[in-house]
Amino acid sequence: MVRGHRRRRDADGLCPCRSRHPHAEPEPHCATERHDGDSPTDPPVVGRTRHDHLDAVDHPDAVDNRASVDGRVVALTFDAGASSTGVASIMATLKREGVPATFFLTGDFVREHPASTRAIAAAHPVGNHTENHRDLTTLSSSAVVDEVRTGAATIRATTGRSPAPWFRFPFGARDDRTIRLVNEECYVAVRWTVDSLGWKGTSGGMSTEKVRDRVLSATRPGMVVLMHVGANPDDGTTLDAAALPSVIAGLRAKGYTFVSLPQAL
Repeated sequence: MVRGHRRRRDADGLCPCRSRHPHAEPEPHCATERHDGDSPTDPPVVGRTRHDHLDAVDHPDAVDNRASVDGRVVALTFDAGASSTGVASIMATLKREGVPATFFLTGDFVREHPASTRAIAAAHPVGNHTENHRDLTTLSSSAVVDEVRTGAATIRATTGRSPAPWFRFPFGARDDRTIRLVNEECYVAVRWTVDSLGWKGTSGGMSTEKVRDRVLSATRPGMVVLMHVGANPDDGTTLDAAALPSVIAGLRAKGYTFVSLPQAL
């Protein structure tokens, strides 16, 4: 396993990476292939080559969408920003199958679903998905920092744990400025290789089988999978939770094992 850039906080709580590392520019060739995220208008991103990925991991401006490991491994990630309808099923499947995952929580989710939040944090790593799930590229720099810090404080107050260094941009929306601001808060922003699109629900043309097939068709070493814990607000379906057992089985049949982000990066 290749270890990524690890950030140590000084005694005053500030991240030393702010002053010790120059900020790298985003790599322009990382935006040539579509994969959908929280919204149909997400910006395109692709998996990096291994060399590019390692360079990105070692820079404080890393925005990662491939796990930095050798071999057939997959990192499952779940975003939690609305309902908790699928949490119990997802947690039960992960426990039964012995599969690790990483969950990105918003402050709104944590306040509305504290029991689910504590259950998630007790079993899996958690990351910061901001306080209110707003498009950070539309906010002032001070508002961006407030979204990140308030989200972290809300998560910490309920779980007793900091979500750092894991961060995911709402809607996948980011630019040079917001990446820099997030990195200055000592976070690594994690994208994804494939979005299952389970969040679209049956009303959006998806099904359990389509979710499974979409993930399995994108399989490659170091893949980061994006799924969601909530129900579609229009039809109430939780396709990601329903498809998870068959996704795990299908990936194992292809010879893949599972890692959490802390294990992978």
